[in-house]
Amino acid sequence: MNFNVDYEIGLRLLISFILGAAIGLEREYNSKAAGLRTMIMICLGSTIFTEISMFMGGSTPDRIASNIVTGVGFLGAGVIFKDGLSISGITTATTIWIAAALGMAVGSGEYFIAVVSTGVIIIVLSLFNKVQHVVERWHQVRTYKICLASIQDEETEKEFKNFSLSIYRKRSLKENGKFTMVYEVTGSEKKLEEFNLFLKKNEKVASFEY
Repeated sequence: MNFNVDYEIGLRLLISFILGAAIGLEREYNSKAAGLRTMIMICLGSTIFTEISMFMGGSTPDRIASNIVTGVGFLGAGVIFKDGLSISGITTATTIWIAAALGMAVGSGEYFIAVVSTGVIIIVLSLFNKVQHVVERWHQVRTYKICLASIQDEETEKEFKNFSLSIYRKRSLKENGKFTMVYEVTGSEKKLEEFNLFLKKNEKVASFEY
């Protein structure tokens, strides 16, 4: 038993726990899928695997580290969801990926890199989250399902343009003998709400949902 080595391992695990908790608290506060426990476990797991790879030695100790990246990739893929043009979970997936990188940095003894990177990550996740909300107010993606009574498709597209909304994709459906158009559009929150009011007042539109 080597006390100095055991002390170093314990210190690395403690630092990994603290850094994972710091990121996890931010994720937990914003009610994200990967929260406090997940980030702590990812950081600790990456640190442990990195330590094991260093103790095992051999000619290719980096193989375990590369497998960490592969395994974390599967975890990240599980939190990404796509709904039309809208994709959610990418930030959570990248946070999982970088939490593993922090654990690996701690496990290899690069404390400065790990601590500074954690500070930068928290700033990006918290501060830029507010910036993103401002941007999203000016650029939102919404899917409209409009049941047409007598209005023509060309007229509907013209109205989208009148409200400064861009059509990215469209398709037609026939439900219960009625002609329905599905539009995937982008635009500002204000213009989208104004378009909703237009649809409600338009007698040529039988019904709509989004």
